[in-house]
Amino acid sequence: MKNHLILGIILVVAGAAILAYQQFSYRSRETVIDIGPIKATAETTKTVPLPPILGWVLLGSGALVLVFGSRSKA
Repeated sequence: MKNHLILGIILVVAGAAILAYQQFSYRSRETVIDIGPIKATAETTKTVPLPPILGWVLLGSGALVLVFGSRSKA
């Protein structure tokens, strides 16, 4: 497969995934208290919103890479 085809497919899939999910969450552990042998940690869940415009930009750029990449080599 050609590099432009792989890049175009990756961009289209990433754009579609961002449009479908629009956010992702992850967990992190933070040390709340650290006094000698006593340690207390807290686990928090953080959510990062993904703007839909990012998904559309990735989707469009992937489509352009697929179209113009196939035209330039034909």
